Amino acid sequence: MRFDDLRRAYRVGSLGPDDLADDPLELLTTWLERAAAAGEPEPNAMALASVAADGRPSVRFVLLKEVTPAGLTFFTNYESRKARELDGSGAAAVALWWPVLERQVRVEGSVERVTRATSEAYFGSRPRGSQLGAWTSPQSRPLADRAELESRAAAVAARFEGGAVPCPPHWGGYLLRPERVEFWQGRDDRLHDRFLYSLEGAAWSLTRLAP
Repeated sequence: MRFDDLRRAYRVGSLGPDDLADDPLELLTTWLERAAAAGEPEPNAMALASVAADGRPSVRFVLLKEVTPAGLTFFTNYESRKARELDGSGAAAVALWWPVLERQVRVEGSVERVTRATSEAYFGSRPRGSQLGAWTSPQSRPLADRAELESRAAAVAARFEGGAVPCPPHWGGYLLRPERVEFWQGRDDRLHDRFLYSLEGAAWSLTRLAP
């Protein structure tokens, strides 16, 4: 299948200096709010890129759960491939894409595990089914078949029946501390608007990039 004729003109908006903020995380928060208001499906979904010890990259989608002045927080299984790579390199990159608004944000920086208290607090807010799922799935490891996963799920449900589900020791969050944040607004004729925030010491510098 070829996609030569599959094209889309980007004409929803523009991005200029007057639309920016001094702090890129403030602007990211604003864009996330507008994405949610515009009806973007999964507005907090972001592609998370990590790299293995041999330099081989991998990418998958995760859900952004919080933006604070410190950075971006997301949660996962600490025994998964992504966690091993994040722990090994201490670095990550993410991209968020909102097709309705024709916008993209890319973030690169260092990554670290959040405190256990933070992980437990968020875990406690999850639906019970998601809590049980965190105990059920040996994430990124081989399974014989679907029946094995369902058997594990039944065993976990029985184990915690009638009681609270605690946060697994192998599950928790990561904080991505931004060092580079790029905002992209689609424009007609592929002449897009791109602005890059780069952290220099304790201050952000801002540069317009060619599309």
